[in-house]
Amino acid sequence: MNTRQPLGQTKRWVIKIGSALLTNEGRGLDKVAIESWVAQMAKLSQQGKEIVLVSSGAVAEGMKRLSWNKRPSELYKLQAAAAVGQMGMVQAYETFFQQHQLATAQILLTHEDLANRQRYLNARSTLRTLIELKVIPVINENDTVATEEIRFGDNDTLAGLIANLIEADLFIILTDQQGLFERDPRLDPQANLVEEGYANDPKLAAMAGDTGGALGRGGMITKIRAAGRAARSGTATLIVSGRIPEGLLKIAQGERLGTLLLPNEHPMAARKQWLASHLKMRGQLQLDEGAVKVLRYSGRSLLPIGVVDVEGQFGRGEMVVCLGPDGQEIARGLINYNAEETRKILRCPTDKIQAILGYIDEPELIHRDNLVLI
Repeated sequence: MNTRQPLGQTKRWVIKIGSALLTNEGRGLDKVAIESWVAQMAKLSQQGKEIVLVSSGAVAEGMKRLSWNKRPSELYKLQAAAAVGQMGMVQAYETFFQQHQLATAQILLTHEDLANRQRYLNARSTLRTLIELKVIPVINENDTVATEEIRFGDNDTLAGLIANLIEADLFIILTDQQGLFERDPRLDPQANLVEEGYANDPKLAAMAGDTGGALGRGGMITKIRAAGRAARSGTATLIVSGRIPEGLLKIAQGERLGTLLLPNEHPMAARKQWLASHLKMRGQLQLDEGAVKVLRYSGRSLLPIGVVDVEGQFGRGEMVVCLGPDGQEIARGLINYNAEETRKILRCPTDKIQAILGYIDEPELIHRDNLVLI
């Protein structure tokens, strides 16, 4: 069976293009390449595909315009470069899409936009409306205002979360590699391409390693993690070279290109996807083995009696991570008590909460509706 053939039948695509492809190795935007991708996306749109584009390149283009030869490490300089480069990047996309009579929309996001429930829903509504209007959203991280605490860190992560947000059918990561290899092909030319796998297979991370490019913040490991995030909404991910002529059209025709990573679990409900999309945890709870079993196999809420230790400072309603006895993440969720209160009631049965605190807000530490297994 050709597992690539059904990809051509999918409708809603998130396409992510990285800095290494977009920027002529640091010499500004590669407008010839951008024009080619836009022409392909225009054809796909005419065929009935719904296209959402996540594009890097603003910082690299800003570096070129500012005559910087090396990517700065200071956040304020990165923000300045992004502000300068975003103008050129959007201008290029707008110009080329207009040649195909397609309207575009610029959307800049930070993690805070997707961590806040109301803003998350607003972003989803806006994107869905643009898709219905046959407008091509061009999305980038809002580097100009993002801080260390709220930045996504790379556009692979952002694009994976966007795939969740709009429940995409296919998430395409265009990169400067053919796909995922068993080992780094730059170090081992004999390494084999991984043609297919499951997005949450832990062996993939070991294959990906942790190397990144000079211009971008990501590497193959961020693409694997992004594929895992996209899988939460049932989205398949294709990691493929952006330098293949007419590559996007060949994907639509079912050709076997790159690495296909399939979801291997049922899609999460929309609220659970939102919970899972949080990247910044405010604290962590250490659970005993009994609590781990209850969460994993019974689908119940987390009670104070199953928590053995608390770390961090957090308020009521903030996101915390739940760790098993082995230190591995089990779940994450919105906690009903602040850090000080949680420390007072850990290891205690529910009927003792009022006696200890003098009040009881909720019988659960984290309600199952506000908790997602990882």
